[in-house]
Amino acid sequence: MNHKVSALSASPATLTRSSDPAGIARERTGQWLMIAGGILLGTIGVFVEEAGQHPLVTVWFRCVFGALALVAWCLATGQGRELLLRDQARSRWVACATGVFMVLNWALFFAAIPRTSIAVATVIFHVQPIWVIVFGALFLRETISGTQWAATLAALAGLVLTTGLLDGIPAGTADGGAYVAGVLMCLGGSFCYAAVTLLASRAPAPISPFALSLWQCLVGAVLLAWAPLVFGGPHTAAAWAWLTGLGVLHTGLAYVILFAGMARLALGKVAVLQFVYPLTAVLVDWAVYGRTLSPVQLGGVVLMAAALWTIRRPKRAGQAIHSRATTSR
Repeated sequence: MNHKVSALSASPATLTRSSDPAGIARERTGQWLMIAGGILLGTIGVFVEEAGQHPLVTVWFRCVFGALALVAWCLATGQGRELLLRDQARSRWVACATGVFMVLNWALFFAAIPRTSIAVATVIFHVQPIWVIVFGALFLRETISGTQWAATLAALAGLVLTTGLLDGIPAGTADGGAYVAGVLMCLGGSFCYAAVTLLASRAPAPISPFALSLWQCLVGAVLLAWAPLVFGGPHTAAAWAWLTGLGVLHTGLAYVILFAGMARLALGKVAVLQFVYPLTAVLVDWAVYGRTLSPVQLGGVVLMAAALWTIRRPKRAGQAIHSRATTSR
């Protein structure tokens, strides 16, 4: 959810449960927006598979169409000026650096989907908050509580179960080596996603989510401009439609919906509702392609979800928290 929100500051007003009707309505709207955004992102795997393109070509088209969609939205809503990051030279460098890691993240994730499945790739990818905690402790000297370390170990145990490596799923596939490679790609993508989150958190000045998302798409469009020339592009109207959807729906519309929802909710509810995305991916994989997770894998998913919820939830209800996360998917 590579995704999935960047440099998003939550004010105390939005973090405190409001008892007035307007506040309740605002919170309810935020919940529905988050759910809608998560459901939309949960379908991204279908678009990737049906487009049938090389992963780097798929990423390039997502960046191009995503950038166009984000620019159109910001200009239509009068937010165009914030996209330029004027007088923020260091912030522009941070935005470009996150763009490089985001491109790697998308490429690895898209390459992993046909080697594993939409469900497995999406769930494994969502272990990235664990890497944020580990990297923060190792490189940023952040203090990690005993509860967070315990939750980290539990999430890693859930990750092992979710891969299916313990109940022989790779051996039952056409190419077990490709399955293992797909799992490793998912892990690599989650590392890149964690790097994006940490880099965004070190920006000298807050970068709006729309600006960071646009810069990431622009970086991807430039870095991968060679990909369609080398690997070829879409040759059918259907492929063009799927690729356009990746940019317009899963980058433009999904980001707009999610950012609007998060601005209306407390951090704790945002953390819980972010699991709508992987849950939808599991259901979509079953409904469209008939692929299901084994009982062992489902147990791993539950263990990961519980551990990640423990890590992400606020320490105190109503506490004002400055949240920095990054949308990836």
